[in-house]
Amino acid sequence: MLTPPRTVVRRDGGLYALERALQRRGFRHVAGADEAGRGACAGPLVAAAAVLPEGRRGEIDELADSKLLTPAARERVHDEVVARALAYAVVVIPAEEVDARGLHVCNLAAMRRALASLTTRPEYVLTDGFGVDGLDVPGLAVWKGDRVAACVAAASVLAKVTRDRIMVELDGRFPGYGFAEHKGYITAEHSAALRALGPCREHRFSYVNVAAVSGRDGRPPRARRPAGADAARPEPAAGLPGLGPGAFAGRPDEPMGHCGASGGTVGVALGEQPRPPASVGEDVVMEGGVR
Repeated sequence: MLTPPRTVVRRDGGLYALERALQRRGFRHVAGADEAGRGACAGPLVAAAAVLPEGRRGEIDELADSKLLTPAARERVHDEVVARALAYAVVVIPAEEVDARGLHVCNLAAMRRALASLTTRPEYVLTDGFGVDGLDVPGLAVWKGDRVAACVAAASVLAKVTRDRIMVELDGRFPGYGFAEHKGYITAEHSAALRALGPCREHRFSYVNVAAVSGRDGRPPRARRPAGADAARPEPAAGLPGLGPGAFAGRPDEPMGHCGASGGTVGVALGEQPRPPASVGEDVVMEGGVR
C-alpha cells in the first residue's frame, strides 16, 4: 500500500502557506481559532473562529497577528474578515465565568463553541498554541499560530477587536481604571488604580493580584469572587457592550449564540458542566501586559 507523500510547508512560505497546503490535500474549509484577554485581570475572555475563502478572495491586506497591528489597522482588518469570511464566530465569556470555572477550562470551552458555531463546517482546524478536544474533525495546534496561519490570524483580530470594544465601553461604566487604554491588562497604571479604588465587578477575583487587593487572598481560587460582586455597581441596559448589531447577551438557560445573515456569530459561553477545581496557581496571569 502506497503512503501519500509528505506535505512540506516552508517557514518562508508566508501567512497563507499552511492553509494552501491543507487545501491541496483536500481540506477545502480550514478554520482557525484564537482568543484574546487570557492575560488580563479584568473584562471578559473572548474567543473567535474563522474560515477564509480559498484563493485570492481569502487574502486580506494587512492581515497579521492582532498584537502586531495598530488599533486602526485591526479595525480595518476586522471589517475585511467579516466581509470576506465564509463563516466566523465570536464567543464572550464574562469575568464571573472565568472565576467560577477557571481560565483554562473557559478558554477551551470558548474556542470549542466558536468552532461549533461556524455556519460553514470546517474540514480541518488550526488553533493557536494548544489543541482543543471535543472536535469531530482533524486539527493541529500551531505554536504562534496567529503569525503563521491566516485563518488563525483572522480569528485573533476578531477576538481582539471585539474585546477592545467591550473594554472601551466598560471604561465609561467603571471610570478611574483606564480600561480604554490598557484593556484590563496588568500595567503599572492599572495596578495603581486597582490599589486605589479596589476591584469592580468586571475584575477577575480568581487572579492573585485582584484577590490580594480585595482582601480575599487567603481563599481558594474558585471561592475568591465576593458573593455581591455582580451587584456592586448599577447595571445599565441589558446585553454585552461593544458587540454591535446582532449581539447576543444571553441567560444561562438560553442557547449559546445568534447567527446573522453574514454567517457570523456572537455569543456567551455558559452552561457547560464545571470540572473539579484546579490546583492553586492556574489563575495567575498567563501573559504579559500586551495591549
